[in-house]
Amino acid sequence: MASPYPQEGWLSNLSDAQRGWFRERGRGLARDLLAYLDANQDQAPAFIVRAESDAREYGAEAAKAGASLSDTVEDFLRFRKPFIDELASLARRRGLDTGEATGLLVEAQSALDRLLVALMTGHGGPASGD
Repeated sequence: MASPYPQEGWLSNLSDAQRGWFRERGRGLARDLLAYLDANQDQAPAFIVRAESDAREYGAEAAKAGASLSDTVEDFLRFRKPFIDELASLARRRGLDTGEATGLLVEAQSALDRLLVALMTGHGGPASGD
């Protein structure tokens, strides 16, 4: 299936194998984020920590591949909107009440913010204390 986003800029300069790596890493981030949102309080931290690690690695690899920080963040934001839209649709399909749906979306936004920071940290290289 073709991507809904055209391969522009730095992505168009990557080999098929490199694009595949980024695609799989993005899918892994989505899986870990969904697992985090669905996990109980004891299990949730492991999923978000793994997702943050993957986001840092994604950012570092994007930098190595020649992507600017702006390009890397833009790619993340392309993922973010459809992810939130799908969560909202899921909440409607499951019949979540307004409070439950709002809580889910707020928690997802917070987790995505953490992943975005991790992505930017990875792009910039190792931070002190990591």
